[in-house]
Amino acid sequence: MKVLVVGNGAREHALAWKLLQSQSIRQVVCIPGNGATAALERCQNLALSVDDFEGIGRFAQVHNISLVVVGPEVPLALGITNYLQSQHVKVFGPTKEGAQIEASKSWAKALMDEAGIPTARSAVFTELEAAKAYVTEQGAPIVVKADGLAAGKGVTVAASVEEALAAIQDLFQSKVKTVVIEECLTGQEVSVLALTDGLTIRPLLPAQDHKRIGEGDTGANTGGMGAYCPAPIMTPELSKRVHQEILEPTIAALKTRGIDYRGVLYAGLMITPEGDPKVLEFNCRFGDPETQAILPLLETPLEDLLVACSQRKLAQQPPIVWKSGVAACVVVAAGGYPETYKKGQEITGIEQAEAMGATVFHAGTSRRQQQVVTDGGRVLGVTAVGENFDNAIALAYAAINCIQFEGMYYRRDIGYRVTTASSTRE
Repeated sequence: MKVLVVGNGAREHALAWKLLQSQSIRQVVCIPGNGATAALERCQNLALSVDDFEGIGRFAQVHNISLVVVGPEVPLALGITNYLQSQHVKVFGPTKEGAQIEASKSWAKALMDEAGIPTARSAVFTELEAAKAYVTEQGAPIVVKADGLAAGKGVTVAASVEEALAAIQDLFQSKVKTVVIEECLTGQEVSVLALTDGLTIRPLLPAQDHKRIGEGDTGANTGGMGAYCPAPIMTPELSKRVHQEILEPTIAALKTRGIDYRGVLYAGLMITPEGDPKVLEFNCRFGDPETQAILPLLETPLEDLLVACSQRKLAQQPPIVWKSGVAACVVVAAGGYPETYKKGQEITGIEQAEAMGATVFHAGTSRRQQQVVTDGGRVLGVTAVGENFDNAIALAYAAINCIQFEGMYYRRDIGYRVTTASSTRE
């Protein structure tokens, strides 16, 4: 079969890489792809925009594409699934209506409140002064969120009222029309990515992301600076609770609204000090960098699961099979990210890093003649698999030592919660 992957990041590189491991995949086409997908065997890049739905649909029809897999949230929020379905093209990813669960935080909070899903108390504001008054009354710490899509960076966890007021001011000045203000939950975050066909739900292994730019989880929020999988905090008992208290009620609530949700339901959770799971946010697609840590451990052919979701046949699939061991992904970013950064810096040492046994997923790269150069804020995701976290994380960092480009930056503490604990997964 032929599969088309929409997107150009490390997540899409990982999806293409995993799909191509299957004997049943003849070809993967990436739109637009990146510097690595261009070089994968049986893979090609196509220079179309992710929002060129007509072009994507026409290519899928003419070239007999069996399935379109949508990586990023933006085309989903714009309705790529609706368009492709209207052209009788099979697609993995929710419709525009379902993608609201990520595209509008206020919509998602209303859905959670209606369904009784555990989440932070919140209030929604469309007026600057009302939002400021609320924060002044509530006090800090408090969380300020832009209502729309912000590539993982539209959130301020404010330690003081002054910081929260400044964040609100910045959002309204940047033309954000709606702001969500939430109580600040404490505990450990964990990402649960579940595949669903709108009826059946199959969670993938839980992962833990590192959102902040600085070591010790300090500094600005980013799209993610690293992840490891499976997250030990997600015990079997807790996984059962998440399934029953969060995933199932969410799919049921979407169905009540007439939404046929097929794709990834990504629950970003906080596990409170009391051990209770609460939803921080939902996403409508594979996580990045979580996907780069999850897929290397997947034994079941990925395309079997994705096609089953698109056809509403997930219940007919056998249980998902996982490889033994654990995985860690460390993101290598351009200096200055998540603010301003340079592009076009030559990258060396990727082949040497992979020769050590790591897998280097390209996030923001492109090819300039024979060179691979930087072309984004998050540049690479270096993933390693080991029998325990100490081994996997050590290998990832040893591989990074082979890589060089001007201004490269990465956190040196990815997986700090698990490297000293017992971490072998049977």
